[in-house]
Amino acid sequence: MLRTHHWAPALVFVLVSTLSADRPQPHFGKVVEAGHMLAPRSGHTATLLNDGRVLIVGGMVRNGEFLDSAEFYDPAKRSFTASGAHMKIKRVGQTAALLKDGRLFIVGGWTGGIATTAEIYDPKTDRFTNEIPMTVPRARATATTLQDGRVLVTGGARADDRSGQKAAEIFDPATMKFTAVGDMKDGRTAHTATLLHDRTVLIAGGMSDHHSVASAEVFDPKTNKFSVVGPMRQERYKHTAQMLADGRVLIAGGSDDRDWKGMLAEAEVYDPAKRSFTPTQEMAEKRFKLSDEAALLPDGSVLIAGGAAKAEIFDPKRGSFNSLNSGTETPQWYLSETTLKNGEVLLLGGYSTSMTATDKAWIYQP
Repeated sequence: MLRTHHWAPALVFVLVSTLSADRPQPHFGKVVEAGHMLAPRSGHTATLLNDGRVLIVGGMVRNGEFLDSAEFYDPAKRSFTASGAHMKIKRVGQTAALLKDGRLFIVGGWTGGIATTAEIYDPKTDRFTNEIPMTVPRARATATTLQDGRVLVTGGARADDRSGQKAAEIFDPATMKFTAVGDMKDGRTAHTATLLHDRTVLIAGGMSDHHSVASAEVFDPKTNKFSVVGPMRQERYKHTAQMLADGRVLIAGGSDDRDWKGMLAEAEVYDPAKRSFTPTQEMAEKRFKLSDEAALLPDGSVLIAGGAAKAEIFDPKRGSFNSLNSGTETPQWYLSETTLKNGEVLLLGGYSTSMTATDKAWIYQP
C-alpha cells in the first residue's frame, strides 16, 4: 500500500526557504567618511575637472555668511587643499558648468542680492577672471554646456527663491558674452536641466510665481527655441535629475509649494522618444534641496544622497530604489554630489537641523 506523507510539503518549504536565505544578497556599496573640507559649505558647487580633481566653490556657512573661496579635492591623495583663487564676489546658490576647454563657468547666485554676473575659473592659472554681465539677474538657475561649446542658462530666482523667471540666455566662450534667447513657457527656479543624447536640453519643474510646476520643455540649440513636453506627473522643485545610460532621464524628490511639509519621495522617468513622463517606484525617503544632478554610477545605476540620513540607489532595469545602510548620518540639505573618474562619488557639506553648514566629506564606494 502506498502511504501519503503529509509532512512532505512542509519539508519542501523549509528546504526552499533555507536555499533562499543562503543566496548572496545584492551589494549596493556604502558611504564612508572622507575627512573635512577647509571650510564648511552648503549651496556650493563641486565640479570634476579634466585632471580628475574636484573644484569646490563658494556656498554659505549660515544665512548671511557667504563664501568666495575655493578648494580642491584630490582623489589620488584623498585630501583637500586650498586654491589660491577667490571669486570676485561671494556667492551661494550659483551654478557651475565645465567648458569644453577645461575652464569652469560660474554663474548667478545670491550675493546679498541676486547676482548679475558670471565668472570663469582657469585651472592653468588657478584664477577667477572677469565678471561677465548676464542679460538678467538670476539665482539657482541652471547652466548646461551644449555640444557646440556654448552654455545654456535658464530661469533662476528674480526676487526670492519662490519667484522663478522665464528668461534664458546663451553664453559663448569665444566672445565671452551672453545673448538672450526665447523665454521658457513657465518661470522656473530650483529646476533641473539635462543634456540629452540628441543634443537638446530637458528643462523640468521648478518654482514659478510662488507655485511649483509640473511642466517641462526641451531647448533645441539649432533653433534656440523651447518646445513643451510632458508634463511631469508631479509638481516639484529643489529636486534632482540624471540621464540614464539608455537616454531616459530620472527625476526624483523635491517638494511642492509647501516646502518642508511637502517633501516628495515620488520619482518618474522621462522618455525622449515619447516626450512624456512615466512614474516609477518611490524612493525610500522623502527628499528635497538636492543636488541638481544625481550621480550616475559605472553600472548604470544612480546614487541619490542628501535630504535624508541614508543614501539610496536607483536601478533603471527594475525601476526600483534600494536604500543603503549608510549615508551622511543626519540629513544634509544642499550638499554636493560629484562622480569621480574612479567611479566613486564625493559628497560634500550641506546643512542639517542646526541650520549651519558642515565641513564634512563622504565617499560613496560602489
